[in-house]
Amino acid sequence: MSELTLSYSGYVCAPYLHNHESVELKESWINSKNIEKLYFVTGTFSSESKPYFSDSTNHYILAKFKDSEQISKDLEKYNQAKTSFVFNIKDDLFQREVEGETNFVSVYYLEYGDEGDDLEEIASLLLKREKIEIAGLGNMNTFCLNTSKFTFPYSENIVVIEVASEKSHQSVKKYCDQTRREINRKGMVMTNLMSLSILDQLK
Repeated sequence: MSELTLSYSGYVCAPYLHNHESVELKESWINSKNIEKLYFVTGTFSSESKPYFSDSTNHYILAKFKDSEQISKDLEKYNQAKTSFVFNIKDDLFQREVEGETNFVSVYYLEYGDEGDDLEEIASLLLKREKIEIAGLGNMNTFCLNTSKFTFPYSENIVVIEVASEKSHQSVKKYCDQTRREINRKGMVMTNLMSLSILDQLK
């Protein structure tokens, strides 16, 4: 009996390298019913996560998808020499209307298992930050032609937030850093994995 693969909605962040694979992948996602939104973004990795992803690049296409199984097929077909990241959202912490356009997506990881009480506390702290429109909890898969030297140990405890603001990316990044510090002050270790500044909406 074949193993049942669970499919999730979530986000995928694929390197945009101006090569055949990048361009083909972008075109296929623009035309895909599985992709709800598609952005061109700049990716910034934290000093904590950089050693795990030394092949990181500056520009990515960020897509919001409905079905992770289809995304895996896409990335296997258009696999590249730089890492692609898939964030499967298993639990929507909240979703709400916020003034302004989405201009920033921040990805974090928790350095220990997801204790129920802690997650409730994290959700309530994020909810107090009025520019955060979506927050979700899930896991991370990566795709790359080259095997990474180090295995990222926190891929099961990923937190993704979407921020809507008319302010600059630097200003929003500071806002997210402040949010993370507030959570850490409560005794939960939430570390930034990557920050994605939205430059252009493709879909």
